[in-house]
Amino acid sequence: MRIKEHPILTFEEKKELSFFFDGKEVFGYEGDTIASALHALGVKTLSHSIELHRPRGFYCAIGNCSSCNMIVNGKANVRTCVTLLVENMQVKTQVNKGDIYETN
Repeated sequence: MRIKEHPILTFEEKKELSFFFDGKEVFGYEGDTIASALHALGVKTLSHSIELHRPRGFYCAIGNCSSCNMIVNGKANVRTCVTLLVENMQVKTQVNKGDIYETN
């Protein structure tokens, strides 16, 4: 789900980065945010609402809401729409208010 060809814009080749999403190795590119890399992989659900556990995904994409909160490298409530992707990052779907997790 990435734009690869455009009549006016050009897209330079970027370094591919591997990271882990819910225990599975996946790939994104340098300069991606976590949420944009997951979106490009077809992942639409980033978290769940606290009370009714409904799926949440991209909403504001500027870090103002909490729809993209995920557990990143053991830390809960990370706003993935504004957090840059890093090689070997551990990303997990968050389904609660953000319990304290031990770092891997």
